[in-house]
Amino acid sequence: MKKLLILAYDFPPYISVGGLRPYSWYKYLKEYNIYPIVVTRQWGNTYGNHLDYIVPSESSKTIFEKTEQGELIKTPFFPNLANRLMIKYGESKYRTLRKIISAFYEFFQWFFLIGPKSQIYLEAKKYLKTNKVDAIIATGDPFILFRYANILSKKHNIPWIADYRDLWSQDIQMQNKLIFKSLNQYLEKRVVNKALVVTTVSDTLKNHISSIISNKNIQITTNGFDPEIVESTKEIKQTNKNLCIAFIGTIYNYHPIESFLNVCSGLKSENSNRRLLINFYGVKSNTNITDIIESKYKNILTDINIYPKMANNILVKEIAKNNLFLLFNDYSYLGTKIFDYLAINRMILFCYNNDADAILLKNKFYKHFPYDSECEYLQKDVLEQTNGGIIIENSKHLKNTLNELLNEFEMNGYIQCNSQNVEQFSRKIQTQKLAEIIKKIT
Repeated sequence: MKKLLILAYDFPPYISVGGLRPYSWYKYLKEYNIYPIVVTRQWGNTYGNHLDYIVPSESSKTIFEKTEQGELIKTPFFPNLANRLMIKYGESKYRTLRKIISAFYEFFQWFFLIGPKSQIYLEAKKYLKTNKVDAIIATGDPFILFRYANILSKKHNIPWIADYRDLWSQDIQMQNKLIFKSLNQYLEKRVVNKALVVTTVSDTLKNHISSIISNKNIQITTNGFDPEIVESTKEIKQTNKNLCIAFIGTIYNYHPIESFLNVCSGLKSENSNRRLLINFYGVKSNTNITDIIESKYKNILTDINIYPKMANNILVKEIAKNNLFLLFNDYSYLGTKIFDYLAINRMILFCYNNDADAILLKNKFYKHFPYDSECEYLQKDVLEQTNGGIIIENSKHLKNTLNELLNEFEMNGYIQCNSQNVEQFSRKIQTQKLAEIIKKIT
């Protein structure tokens, strides 16, 4: 059986979409004759928010676990000075000083083994002194893990794979930081060119990465859904009390949330007896949803529920109780929620395909990636391929569709969904693809 060393910063129990990808490798690779050894950091969910990213680990020693799936090496986390200042004094104090300290570590970690993330490298190095592996994969971000994988690869003559969950030097956050962007572009070329294979999650990322790393074989293993978790929802029935629409994750400035709420408010005004509820799960937003509703759409204030972040296995079961899923158009960004939506087999409302106000928001705020018109319809393509949703053209179409769905719900007590060909997006199947890549390079 081949052995794979996985460098992954985000990993359960930390509640993070990014952690689900390496977790699926750990969970399923052994079934395809690849033995996974994951080097990650110790995580806790003390706060249930961004503070969990910077608080010290409960143990100051490395924790080793062996399970039926493989091995876990959980390194201790020691916050740097910027982290400690934030924990002690809060987010409002010493902002400039914290930024300077963080920038120091972000820069010098590329030349010296410093900073909280260096524990990942040190434990991986220690493991390789007494154990052999056939390949190394590092998943980013953080992309410093690519540097660690490269050093270990060179030292032990082991092929390594660079796995991109997001863009590196082309990330939108760097577009206005020219010096920082140039440095990262230099580092990206220098480090990733040493990888034997590059993997990523979508055609969008592949196109952008290939413009920087032009001589590499770039393979796509998409994100997806956990088949075991989804299987646990099969007996969960849709609610028949109210027509419930679920949305999970972040609401961005370019999402037409006010247009959606305005349509729902209008339907309530026309007929206060229509039973329509909207459930937001783990929502993050640049604007407070409650403030928007209280100022503009008070008549639906009691029809909206907002729930905190929760572990994926719990979240999937909660959203399965809903009748419909809301998916905003993310253009060149495929995201991950679409896969859980599809797997649970609830009708998806895709908002919008061609709405004038939504296009204005996109032109003003869209910042996921440098815009890629070649991959503009990734979500729409998936929905049409699987028959998993309704492509809502604009706000008028949304109103008509919701009226029809309300009629269907009042007649049947549920919303019919007949999606197909969804199995291809199982994380288990995507892990099988990764296993084949590993076998080829070893």
